[in-house]
Amino acid sequence: MDQAKYLDAMYQEIKPALGCTEPIAVALAVARAKETLGCLPEKVDLYVSVNILKNAMGVGIPGTGMVGLEIATALSCIAGQSQYGLEVLSGATAQDCEQARQMARKSCIHVHTKDTDEKLYIEVHASAGEHTAICIIQGTHTAITHVQLDDQVIEHYSAVSQHPGASSVYNMDVQGIYHFITTVELDKLSFLKDGLALNDTIAREGLRGEYGMRVGKVLQNGRAMEDMSLSDYVCSYTAAAADARMAGSTLPVMSTAGSGNQGITASLPVAAAARKLGCDEEKMLRAQALSQLITIHIKSHIGKLSPLCGCAIAASVGSSAGIVFLMGGGLTEILYAIQNMIADISGLICDGAKSSCALKIASSLASAIQCAKLAMAGVGATKLDGIIAENPESSILNLANLGAAGMEPADQVILNMMITK
Repeated sequence: MDQAKYLDAMYQEIKPALGCTEPIAVALAVARAKETLGCLPEKVDLYVSVNILKNAMGVGIPGTGMVGLEIATALSCIAGQSQYGLEVLSGATAQDCEQARQMARKSCIHVHTKDTDEKLYIEVHASAGEHTAICIIQGTHTAITHVQLDDQVIEHYSAVSQHPGASSVYNMDVQGIYHFITTVELDKLSFLKDGLALNDTIAREGLRGEYGMRVGKVLQNGRAMEDMSLSDYVCSYTAAAADARMAGSTLPVMSTAGSGNQGITASLPVAAAARKLGCDEEKMLRAQALSQLITIHIKSHIGKLSPLCGCAIAASVGSSAGIVFLMGGGLTEILYAIQNMIADISGLICDGAKSSCALKIASSLASAIQCAKLAMAGVGATKLDGIIAENPESSILNLANLGAAGMEPADQVILNMMITK
């Protein structure tokens, strides 16, 4: 068995990020354009895909108390450093944030939608005096494909796009993932603890503070773990991390498949369930790897951005499988859980990144635990149930087709609702 394939998938797709990954990807492109320009831009024009715009309109930008692409762009102009990737804004100070707020109010930053078939597309034109620098990111959140200063092309790479419904670039399936997580040497999974530590810190911050809709804090209601049901504990702990992150907390998270909320939803429920169920670290880490890999596997078919909520249709499916493993389930029960989840929450839409993402995460995780319990009782949705196919791999492809062909017009409809209210 090729263990490297599964490890490489996790190494590639599990990365630290500060702030919501869509505006942060914009900030990364802005930082690179600014660095190419060699000075503070006087004017910035952004050309972004509908999906980027949708996911960036309502989410807090760390440290600023503001939302949207204008403030993300301004802060990156002031303090962004492209060498830090998705932590591009990690060096910003309180003074930088104030300067950025002032810059954002000067109407020198203009946001346009780009007519493109790319779900993830960012094009930055940063100008000062007679010079203009251009940076393009497309396909994935950190894939800089073009850098230009005036008429001089400095870098150019062909974009590698992963279209929804395409075969997985990692060539994985659930059976192979299960065999990997049950046989891999435990020390090869120890790196997952670093991501858990980041996500645990922001979850605890969300439970302490007054962030966003306070979904996690309200669900917890001051109770200790031993006084909460498995569902309440998992949902409150995980939602609290999203509460803090969506409200602009300056704490980083470990993202999965290009999304911090997906990273939170793939990791924290498994950690919380392991504590509640009294599982040892080995069981927890193997369940973590299962959850992460199933999330990555589903997202490789769905695409980085989709009209469907990635936390619900990918990360919570991974978490349900991980929780089944913690409950003592094997491959059969894991397959049941995946089928159950696709039957249950496949229609949950993405209407951008914002405070209520924590609510969607809590709802999808309540379903994850419900589906895990059904799976452990030997219950699994069958091909008689709507879009469910004979096996999970075919059901995942149906889910991808739903997100691509079925929901394609929904992106524009959702965006129109968001910008005209």
